[in-house]
Amino acid sequence: MAATGILLYNIIIIFTLATAILFLCSRLRIPNIIGFLLTGMVAGPHALGLIHETGEVQAIAEIGIILLLFTIGMEFSFQKLLQIKRPALLGGTLQVVLTTGAVLFIGNLAGLSPSRSLFIGFLVSLSSTAIVLNLLQERSEMESPQGRTMLGILIFQDLAIIPMILITPMLSGAADTGSTSLPVFFAMSVGIIAFVMISARWAVPAILFQAARLRNREIFLLCIVLICLFTAWLTEYAGLSLSLGAFLAGLIIADSEYSHDALGAILPLKEIFTSFFFVSVGMLLNISFFLSNPLLIIAIAAGVILIKAVVAGTTAVIIGHSFRTAILVGLGMAQVGEFSFILSEVGREYGLLDDMMYQAFLVVTILSMLATPFLIQASPKVADAAMRLSIPERLRHGTIAETPVSEKVLRQHIIIVGFGLGGRNVAKAAKSAGIPYVVTEMNPETVREEREKGEHIHYGDATRSQVLLHAGIRTAKVLLVVISDPIATRRIISQARRENPHLHIITRTRYVGEIAELADLGADEVISEEYVTSIETFTRILSAYLVPKNEIDRFASEIRAANYELFRKPEARMPTLRDIGFYRPGTGLETLRVDEGAEIEGISLAEADLRKSHGVTVLAIRRGEEVIAGPSGSEVIRAGDICVVIGPEERIAGVSSVFCGLEKR
Repeated sequence: MAATGILLYNIIIIFTLATAILFLCSRLRIPNIIGFLLTGMVAGPHALGLIHETGEVQAIAEIGIILLLFTIGMEFSFQKLLQIKRPALLGGTLQVVLTTGAVLFIGNLAGLSPSRSLFIGFLVSLSSTAIVLNLLQERSEMESPQGRTMLGILIFQDLAIIPMILITPMLSGAADTGSTSLPVFFAMSVGIIAFVMISARWAVPAILFQAARLRNREIFLLCIVLICLFTAWLTEYAGLSLSLGAFLAGLIIADSEYSHDALGAILPLKEIFTSFFFVSVGMLLNISFFLSNPLLIIAIAAGVILIKAVVAGTTAVIIGHSFRTAILVGLGMAQVGEFSFILSEVGREYGLLDDMMYQAFLVVTILSMLATPFLIQASPKVADAAMRLSIPERLRHGTIAETPVSEKVLRQHIIIVGFGLGGRNVAKAAKSAGIPYVVTEMNPETVREEREKGEHIHYGDATRSQVLLHAGIRTAKVLLVVISDPIATRRIISQARRENPHLHIITRTRYVGEIAELADLGADEVISEEYVTSIETFTRILSAYLVPKNEIDRFASEIRAANYELFRKPEARMPTLRDIGFYRPGTGLETLRVDEGAEIEGISLAEADLRKSHGVTVLAIRRGEEVIAGPSGSEVIRAGDICVVIGPEERIAGVSSVFCGLEKR
């Protein structure tokens, strides 16, 4: 079979097994990472042997690690990175040194040579960037105190592996690496970091601006992937890790206005390729070796987890975190990492690990990885139980503030998709009324110009869930879609309805015939240009023939009432009515201001008897700052009151004249 056929066969095997195993894991509420590790164990050469050549899978897995760290970087920025310099520098140094020292001490007690014990200490000190950050992302804890601390330590570990690799030949007594190795390494590292910072400030925003101007998704995606892979390759060429380069590439884009659209574009690729990493790790496990020494290996794995948890937790306490955060950090960092595999290959090459020790290392590492999702899942309960113990207040609360870094969250706001004439007018009206809003727009020139004016606008394709999430779709009250792309409009409505079932969605379309389809997708109100134009046209024609205004308004109301029939379906959503606790198809809810000289001014609700005369009911009255909920019949209506009226939609339009002054009738 040709190489391409073998690779395709391997991918089919992995996807088939992963689908079945993940289905079972989902039913048993087991994390997906465990499912992928089990897939690798079952398909690998040491179990069923469905896949014998694992090289291609590991190559794909490396791309997964790159994309994972790239997406993590895009969710951060240089500003946020500076805020974790304490856990990265102090915490990372303490964690690596203390873990290595503890393993060195135990290794010497076990009779291992100091050089071999020190090397094993290097292996154990590294934690899994891929697993920890993936789980933190899933739990939305990236910006929590424990999340930022773990990220800082993991970044330091990624950097620490380079000097570890340089030191390994010296531990074996091999020829030194040359007197210029370290100086050259540091010089290249400084050069790479300078390149990244310059790119973040000038080069990358200019490139992405030109790509976005073309309105071509494929070109934009290719530019994003190219920036990621090129930066990762550059850092590896300089002697740094691929993952660090990918993380830096993400930071480059994070500070631009294109970060959230880029994140939405890259996430599907990241999910696919990252799964290959966990599968490739599972393939390394030799089941027969584990079964020959199960108790010993489990004991060693438990010991490694305990040492790493205690050291990482102690490090968090030394940094100044609370006892609770220290426990969360300790249990989260208790596994051996994927970069230990790379370092172990170097150790084997120089004779620091024999075959038996290497297999034991692989099994212990994979067992610690398998335990990680369960440890992180259980860590809040463990921390809460520990906080009930009698411990010193200084240890309980720590010495630093643990306020999570988070942006101001918009609530009950309007999301405006498209900033043409319609979007601008709505934004202007919302600003005048003091209603919060955010705009998403696909024209980068418009975004740049409006941002300079202080407009709350972002570049992004709203068909991508990540862009809608960045705009606050889950806390928004209204979504307004005013773009000219009917296909994109359908996708946006469908995506938005999935993210927020209670969102009130208003959209624009050209033709009346599209109203029903958009309503089925989840739109609450569809404004047809054809329909609005027709009303405006006949209104002007009838006015030219001197038809009385009240008759024109009545005719327009009848047409609007007929149009409401399109929304009278059991599946149609009316979030405005859900807000008051019930829903009935065909029911309208409206707010009406009482003008000076209005028919209803100066009389009580009982005297007006709106239910009998117009078939509607007043639910509430706002009078200045006072809100009168469920007003009684004796409540007298005053000029300036704002009344919330409920009733059949066709009757709502008719009752509005009762609230209007003489000049408006």
